[in-house]
Amino acid sequence: MSLIPQFGSIIPSQQKELLNSNYLQFNNGAGGPAGPGDGGDSFAQQYLPEVYEQEVERYGNRTLSGFLRMVGAEMPMTSDQVIWSEQNRLHIAYDGVAGGNAAGTTADLTLAAGVTNVISINDTIVILDPATGLESKGIVTDSGAYAGSALGAQVINVQPFSDVALFGVAPALGLTTTGLKIFVYGSDYQKGQSTDGAFAAGGQNQKRISVEPSFTQYSNSPLILRSQYVVNGSDMAQIGWVEVATEDGTSGYLWYLKAESETRLRFEDYLEMSMVEAEYNQVAATAGVNPGSEGLFAAITSRGNVQSGFTAAAGIDDFDDILKNLDTQGAIEENMLFLQRQTSLDFDDMLANISGGFAGGTAFGLFENSEEMALNLGFSGFRRGSYDFYKTDWKYLNDASTRGAVTGINSIEGVLVPAGTSTVYDQILGTNIRRPFLHVRYRASQADDRRMKSWVTGSAGGAFTSTLDAMEINFLSERCLVTQAANNFVLFKGV
Repeated sequence: MSLIPQFGSIIPSQQKELLNSNYLQFNNGAGGPAGPGDGGDSFAQQYLPEVYEQEVERYGNRTLSGFLRMVGAEMPMTSDQVIWSEQNRLHIAYDGVAGGNAAGTTADLTLAAGVTNVISINDTIVILDPATGLESKGIVTDSGAYAGSALGAQVINVQPFSDVALFGVAPALGLTTTGLKIFVYGSDYQKGQSTDGAFAAGGQNQKRISVEPSFTQYSNSPLILRSQYVVNGSDMAQIGWVEVATEDGTSGYLWYLKAESETRLRFEDYLEMSMVEAEYNQVAATAGVNPGSEGLFAAITSRGNVQSGFTAAAGIDDFDDILKNLDTQGAIEENMLFLQRQTSLDFDDMLANISGGFAGGTAFGLFENSEEMALNLGFSGFRRGSYDFYKTDWKYLNDASTRGAVTGINSIEGVLVPAGTSTVYDQILGTNIRRPFLHVRYRASQADDRRMKSWVTGSAGGAFTSTLDAMEINFLSERCLVTQAANNFVLFKGV
């Protein structure tokens, strides 16, 4: 009978080579079945391996949170919905106005449907025609806002200051009949004229229309975020060979410490990521699912400014176009730019080109560096026009597991967030209050604080709440994002 070697095959290889059988496999685990050349379960009984006790931080610090901590605040709420009111514009202006000639040189201007006519007789207005570039000024002689007027509610009668008709062929001014813009710039009254009388067309006493302050209401609803990590009692008592370390400083040879910590860190990232990415669920009403919430990207897309195809590499002109648009909004002087890496580098190049103070194209003063110092082209802040900008990389847009590996039209290249606070009307307090443009509201009361809850259940790890031979670590938060004055935000998207 043939001899079966006790320790495996003794047939030599025909050539000198490294084989799996030359090595012991510890990662198969003691007690496991013997595979080809793995030595079975001999490892645990025979040899000490050369094991690195520390994990390699392959991706560095992997956490993504921190954006909201930089730009906003967190405040409690006690309802299923947060509602805020934003002030509308101060001055009286209308777009999409239609026009036609009335008797003589007077004209009838019809406001767009759905708007409220608050233009008074004797108001002086500017009429702009975006299609032709023509404009005219005139005085309002009648307005449908008055109950006694023969005009429709949305119609005003205007006598132009130029002695020609506004519409039609020459000798008319030649304004187009649709898409006009008008705005009130003042009024013009005769000597001794009063504003106390009732409406009387063509009379001396023309009662002015009282303009009530207007506002627009917005709302958002919180999301309930949850996560859980479960480890059985036996594995809790098992010690590994590799010392684990986490981003929050936890370390040890118990693997569940690593898993529990990563679950917590992942959940904390989700708290921020959901505030950025969340959207309303359009089918929630019919499908019976949760309604969702409005995150940062959705708020800017819906109520703010989306700049598609912007690249700082094209030069300062494209960026100046953004500033001109901000001039038409709130003109917030201080703003923060949270950018992906390539866009941030393009900004540095753009600003460096501007700073070139001599033929070599290199300047030192803008960076507060001397010529002997290393040239710093990493701008953290700059001023353009009347605006100050503070620039930083946003890790969320660089991480390959989130937005960092996305290119083209789906890529988010950065956001412009106004710094400081805005004024909003608080319905509970009944007064105007100041709030950060961007802030988080979380559910909390005297009975329960749901900002960031964690608790342990089971019968292991010090918990004795059930007969389950495991430790269940639970995480929960209920929150939403409030994006106020979104018209001052800019979302940079790819092409």
